[in-house]
Amino acid sequence: MNITIRNLKIKDLDDYYKMNHPSKKHHDYNGPYFARETEDELRDYVNSLKTKLEQNDPPNNKKIIANADTDEIIGSVLWNWRSKETLWLEIGIIIFNENYWNKGIATKAMTMWINQVFDQHPEIVRIGLTTWSGNVGMCKVAEKIGLQEEARYRKARIVNGEYYDSVSYGILRDQWQV
Repeated sequence: MNITIRNLKIKDLDDYYKMNHPSKKHHDYNGPYFARETEDELRDYVNSLKTKLEQNDPPNNKKIIANADTDEIIGSVLWNWRSKETLWLEIGIIIFNENYWNKGIATKAMTMWINQVFDQHPEIVRIGLTTWSGNVGMCKVAEKIGLQEEARYRKARIVNGEYYDSVSYGILRDQWQV
């Protein structure tokens, strides 16, 4: 399947809201140890996105993963500063649509995203990705694309009353070979 990484568009907002609804399964894997956003908080966030898009000011650190043939929203990728002082970004991905799970989409999208982030930010020295040991799929994606496990914080996350490790991966610009 061909995918693209693009800016969120106003026409996407209804689908974006539905796919991020607190009841969606992807929340069970994307930081389930944090409090889930409520419907009202999600609605407020989507309204703030709409305002930014109407002002032609899309977020530059968050993009949509879409089916390149149908433009259907599949998920999103993002980056955040871990340390501006040391030029270190953390990246993340969410595949909203369960129909696209276990099809290699996350591997392809993360590779594309890292390429874009390094291309658009020539000053960046390293990119990190942090997940939890219960998200086995994300751990496999990180390793498959060449990120190295750099830290494991044992029993740092609690999900459904059970402890899991927090796992941090990273890649240096001069190691990235795609």
